[in-house]
Amino acid sequence: MNQNEILALFDQWNNALKTKIAKNVAALYAYDAVLLPTISNKVCHNHAEIEEYFANFLTGSPVGKIDEANILIFDQVIINSGVYTFSFNNGTTTQARFTFVYRWDGKRWLIIKHHSSQMPESVFI
Repeated sequence: MNQNEILALFDQWNNALKTKIAKNVAALYAYDAVLLPTISNKVCHNHAEIEEYFANFLTGSPVGKIDEANILIFDQVIINSGVYTFSFNNGTTTQARFTFVYRWDGKRWLIIKHHSSQMPESVFI
């Protein structure tokens, strides 16, 4: 895998968001994946919980764009972390930090861990 192919995994996920079908997004996650979502305090531990989260998230018609990506490639695991921005159908945007961890399942790369947290509004020094 090269960096462009890894960034294409994000494009695949973002395109699933654009379908507005939560099941399409959840299908990109391993069955036992963990999602620490952007706009919920509830950690998602399986497809049903991930699908439930995205059913709510997709009502805003989110479209993501990576602002910064930092990629690490291991044998059967890839980590992509950085910053992305979501645009919503009400004209708002939100920037968040992300980490996607992918694992090769023998057929395709699946998300096994996904952390997304909004950027802090103020910096404490």
